[in-house]
Amino acid sequence: MIKASIIGGSGYGGGELLRLLLDHPEVEVQQATSESHLGEFVYQQHPNLRKRTQLKFSSRDLVDPCDVLFLAMPHGESQKKIEQYAQIAPKIVDLAADFRVKDLALYKQFYGEDHHAPAWLEKFIYGLPEFHREEMKNASYISGVGCNATAANLALYPLVKAGLIDTTQPVIVDIKVGSSEAGASPNPGSHHPERSGVIRTFSAYGHRHTAEVIQELGLPNVHLTMTSVDLVRGALAAAHASVKPGVTEKDLWRAYRGWVEAEPFVRLVKDKRGIYRVPEPKILAGSNYADVGFELDVTHNRVVAMAAIDNLMKGAAGSAVQAMNLICGFDEIAGLGFSGLHPI
Repeated sequence: MIKASIIGGSGYGGGELLRLLLDHPEVEVQQATSESHLGEFVYQQHPNLRKRTQLKFSSRDLVDPCDVLFLAMPHGESQKKIEQYAQIAPKIVDLAADFRVKDLALYKQFYGEDHHAPAWLEKFIYGLPEFHREEMKNASYISGVGCNATAANLALYPLVKAGLIDTTQPVIVDIKVGSSEAGASPNPGSHHPERSGVIRTFSAYGHRHTAEVIQELGLPNVHLTMTSVDLVRGALAAAHASVKPGVTEKDLWRAYRGWVEAEPFVRLVKDKRGIYRVPEPKILAGSNYADVGFELDVTHNRVVAMAAIDNLMKGAAGSAVQAMNLICGFDEIAGLGFSGLHPI
């Protein structure tokens, strides 16, 4: 049994971490911090945890040593005090974007500023187990994953791995996202009368998570378009790409099926009948699963690769716990067995 603490426990990501860790067979939650809710019971911010824990929020300046430290703060905070946090625990999983992008120029291009702790970038492993499982097993520091980048990366990975994409052509990834992606702190755009019923493109191009797709897939010409929809949880990526001449549907089946069979949390969804014939985030709420699929236009050598996730789970806390399992030598699926609900 290890002791884990969370710095930044009152947000949506922190709440999901608490939910998962409280049911994890190998973890005792030692502390969760929140400066704005100091001294309050955790369940006052995360009411689904009522009668699950009597833990109260403590200060980030008073965190006791632990085995694993989760950082669930807004972007930019972790890198400023990483030396201090490294003294608290030998293993760190950071949910924010601070240590995701390894190239300093790429980081500045998409985040608009210089990195505050560049020497630490090489110490962190990018936190998507499907891409870096073996490296994680020997790592001490894991970066978070961008939820939108995760949807895009999982949709396209089998095609890139199998060398089926024509990389001389642009790859356009259209991503629909729910409101929880904006975080727990309200803003004018998340005010219910303004947010309800919308289909609102808020980033036509240049979204920060693009950097992770460039880095992880090596695609030189990839573009993400982000659109808010009237949904709380979930992200659905539809990636439009050109395939090389002669690529058939059998090639795509082979690429996806071979990969999915080896991955505990990735499922191939491509059915000819029924309602859920393609990936859909609704039924993934609360689960760490990613559903992927594809449609091939043979006439024009075009493919639409799809991936659906719960942005707070596979796109954040779920992948973080999966990464913790790997760096601690636990069963990779421990604490992550929830399959989602249907109907919902």
